[in-house]
Amino acid sequence: MASGRILIVDDEESMCQFLSIMLRKEGYDVHSSTSGREVVHRVAERLFDVVITDIRMPGFDGLEVLSAVKKADPSIPVIILTAYASQETAIEAVNRGAFYYLTKKAKNEEIKLVVRKALDYRKLRLENRMLKQELKTRHDSRKVVGKSANIEEVFRLVHRVAPSDSTVLIYGESGTGKELIAREIHYSSRRADRQFLSINCGALPETLLESELFGHVRGSFTGAVRDKDGLFKAAEGGTFLLDEVGECSPAIQVKLLRVLQEREIIPVGGTRAIKTDVRLVAATNADLEERIRRGTFRPDLFYRLNVIPIHLPPLRDRRDDIPLLIEHFLKRFDHENGKRITSDAVDLLCGYDWPGNVRELENIIERMVVLQENDTLTADDVPPKIRNGWKGCAEDEPDITNMTLQDLEKRHLIRVLSETNWQKRKASSILGINTSTLYRKLQRYGLEK
Repeated sequence: MASGRILIVDDEESMCQFLSIMLRKEGYDVHSSTSGREVVHRVAERLFDVVITDIRMPGFDGLEVLSAVKKADPSIPVIILTAYASQETAIEAVNRGAFYYLTKKAKNEEIKLVVRKALDYRKLRLENRMLKQELKTRHDSRKVVGKSANIEEVFRLVHRVAPSDSTVLIYGESGTGKELIAREIHYSSRRADRQFLSINCGALPETLLESELFGHVRGSFTGAVRDKDGLFKAAEGGTFLLDEVGECSPAIQVKLLRVLQEREIIPVGGTRAIKTDVRLVAATNADLEERIRRGTFRPDLFYRLNVIPIHLPPLRDRRDDIPLLIEHFLKRFDHENGKRITSDAVDLLCGYDWPGNVRELENIIERMVVLQENDTLTADDVPPKIRNGWKGCAEDEPDITNMTLQDLEKRHLIRVLSETNWQKRKASSILGINTSTLYRKLQRYGLEK
């Protein structure tokens, strides 16, 4: 059986009764009123899914009812019903936000169909609202945590730039929370109710990255069996984060420059430019100005991206925030049992340099929570490399004087790949070799992630 609460407003009692009987037979919870002014209070007091109102009523007409309903809840569809069909009043009603405009001579089946469509619309609006609230809640639970002076300066800058559409370039070491800052910019902007999308430019080969960013047309390359929209198209009206933008190839850099200059994209294999309205945020852990000097990054793209730079400090430069972060992660990973951590354990964690920054701290706290069955985390639960001090780990290093050149090369390859999360293009750039050479070395040493 159908469901939905409907309010009928008409100064003719007979019309209210006719519509009420017809719609109740469809299974709806129907209420009626002969006073438009009364609707203001009724909508505020009760949650209606659809309002059907006559347009010509004494004292408080249908357009005023429409305005009152939209003020109370913009997601409630309002159907205008009138005995006097007029193109001018229909246009005015739709311009003010009416869902549909019907004459009283409309057939019963037409009225039922419009009501069903209005209820479907209402359902979609409510689901959309719930989804956005869920996304906002998830965002709030993953905000950047901190009260130190340098992170407070970042927060101030974020909230100053968020209302604008200016391009932002976020600098910071791996694990400092660059994507969280990008999300904060998005959710503090006028685009908060639209998409936030991101892509790691160093995680995909050039051809695949180009297709993911800009889309492609059917037949543009082997396997392109249908047209595909890219992420720029999917993020229309929202915010798009280009993470590790410094890893983009020269060809991709040219296309990104076009997006920033012309606000348009051309899909792979396409010939027609498509306008795009996306707020662009880029992030990098590389020194882009050094890459410009080396000729691997375009200066014109850099100046387009670097409109508003935001520098995220590493965790070692904001040690006052470590206790706050520890409590934050404890609540996230152990919100049911309420585990606590001793001051000795906190002191050990505060004394560590955190080369992996906040992400490394998050992983350590999660590991300690999962592995410790007791209610209290102590210094003994802190990983040995932190307990013994970062420099103390050097005693575990092998004596390199007894290692062959190949052993040293293999060890260095593993270290660089581990630090770059096995991103081949990024690792080859650090090593100063091309990607194909790196693949050959991996095969030679039998290395896998």
